[in-house]
Amino acid sequence: MLGWGAITIGLGGAHSWATVTAIRFLLGVFEAGLFPGLVYYLTFWYRTEERSVRVAFILASATLAGAFGGALAYGIGFMNGSSGLSAWRWLFIIEGIPSCLSAILVYLFLPDYPETVQWLSDSERSRALDRLKSEGSKGHAHMSWSEAQETLTDWRLYVHYMIYFGISVPFSSLSLFTPSITAGLGFAGLKAQLMTVPPYAVAYVVTILVSWSADHFNARALHSAVLASIGAAGFIASAALPADAYSSRYGCLIVAACGSFSCIPPLLGWLSSNLHSTAGTGLAIALNVSFGAPGQIAGVWIYKAQEREDGYPTGHWTNAALLLFVAVGCLGLLAYYKVLNRRVGRKLGDGGRLYKY
Repeated sequence: MLGWGAITIGLGGAHSWATVTAIRFLLGVFEAGLFPGLVYYLTFWYRTEERSVRVAFILASATLAGAFGGALAYGIGFMNGSSGLSAWRWLFIIEGIPSCLSAILVYLFLPDYPETVQWLSDSERSRALDRLKSEGSKGHAHMSWSEAQETLTDWRLYVHYMIYFGISVPFSSLSLFTPSITAGLGFAGLKAQLMTVPPYAVAYVVTILVSWSADHFNARALHSAVLASIGAAGFIASAALPADAYSSRYGCLIVAACGSFSCIPPLLGWLSSNLHSTAGTGLAIALNVSFGAPGQIAGVWIYKAQEREDGYPTGHWTNAALLLFVAVGCLGLLAYYKVLNRRVGRKLGDGGRLYKY
């Protein structure tokens, strides 16, 4: 977090294309481990049926930050020329400071594991550990080669990774191009930044509610499939509507954002609940997010500037297709897990604890 924030601030002082490229590369280096690390961290504290909503608060907070980011960008736009700096430089400087300050607080106050935290009583610490005995989540676990090999060669996990690649494209493209999309809806300049706030704000609420429901009903795959389908419908409508149907397409943008963002936390909760060891969980989550990286790169290219007057059809159709792929992938993998559960049930009969996928 500290490196990420400091490098973001450093972008405000860049004066050449080469400098920006180098700084952005370092920004990616420091960012890469943060999100999978946060998801992995949750496995030390929460059971499988409690994780999706926690992941949702992390991801939805990033979504809400997008809403504040648009509002902040709107305000910082009026600082253009202050102290001899362009507004875009002030944007990076101001938005990097909270990460640096937060990093210090996280280092000082965020506990590592239930067994090492000081503010739990002995009975509370024992209960926290007992809750996770059957979850395969124990702190201080070191990965053995056999665990790594098992995780790397388990083909079903690669289906999870491909599904995450599919959702990463719309997630990335919306995160980057919402101001451009709103500008293509008839809003200009700073107002285009301001109009990015409602889609993010609504997506925040929907993400939390969907993830709570996914955990409550233990139906993460189904929730992700439904929300991905809803997001696809929003993109399809955006692509099919006339380019000048600004109000309708803005509503579709909100629907698309809700569907794209809210199906991610259940997907990550679903992945972590289908792994048997803490070390394997860490590697699988890292691989999952790594597979999403090419999707984020692809998301940079699908909204073409020359298609602004046409309503960005390439971007909308691409995102719709990938969200439908996510929905189909979730349902297919869910069906496979049901078959595996029946096999496990037949082996155990009525005795023993049934591990359900």
